[in-house]
Amino acid sequence: MKDLLTIQDLFKQYNKNSDPVLKGISLTVKEGEVVVVIGPSGCGKSTLLRCINGLEPVQNGSISLDTQVLTDKTTDWQSIRQKIGMVFQSYDLFPHMTVLDNILLGPLKVQKRKKQDIIPEAEALLTRVGLLDKKDSYPRELSGGQKQRVAIVRALMMKPEIMLFDEVTAALDPEMVREVLDVIMELAKGGMTMMIVTHEMQFAKAVADRILFMDHGEIVESGDPESFFTNPQTERAKQFLNIFSYESTQ
Repeated sequence: MKDLLTIQDLFKQYNKNSDPVLKGISLTVKEGEVVVVIGPSGCGKSTLLRCINGLEPVQNGSISLDTQVLTDKTTDWQSIRQKIGMVFQSYDLFPHMTVLDNILLGPLKVQKRKKQDIIPEAEALLTRVGLLDKKDSYPRELSGGQKQRVAIVRALMMKPEIMLFDEVTAALDPEMVREVLDVIMELAKGGMTMMIVTHEMQFAKAVADRILFMDHGEIVESGDPESFFTNPQTERAKQFLNIFSYESTQ
């Protein structure tokens, strides 16, 4: 598998007087690989994803997608964001548009594709996530889990090379979490390259090819899920996993 995403010495600071959020992050994601990023709140996980997608400027380091350097000042982010799909905690669906119209908007406006060509594609993806019967519904008529599945389909419609998921179940009721995670599991089985930030440890263990554990803006530990969850190598990772072990017994 070729290297699809390469990050070298990434440094991010919100202002000169604040502590750095990312302190020289370096990592590589191979084509078809699922990398799950975990760690305590405020450690820089979400910021890392936002930097990859150009939503946050960086002060130092480089990000490359395949052979294209994204941290170059001449980067056309409208073009790049078609290759890097991102799904957030909030669904950000347009409330006045139906599910189908929300999904078609990007391909129509950004990629200038023809509506008659992409409707079958949209309907196929909606079928895949179990929501074809909701295509003419409005966001207000959907549950949180359904909205999040629509947001995933919307990102997939742009045919991205890599998908970024930022705590996509954080705002959901517990019974809705599974339906969203199942969709991501299916994408993983289909070979989609993904970086996923999550607090769902069982899901992380099931879906990841590799776990990155972050703390205070640094990657403290990296390894396969089985090794990480059964035999973490750093004291900080052990402390973190002990907290989750305690919570799961309550």
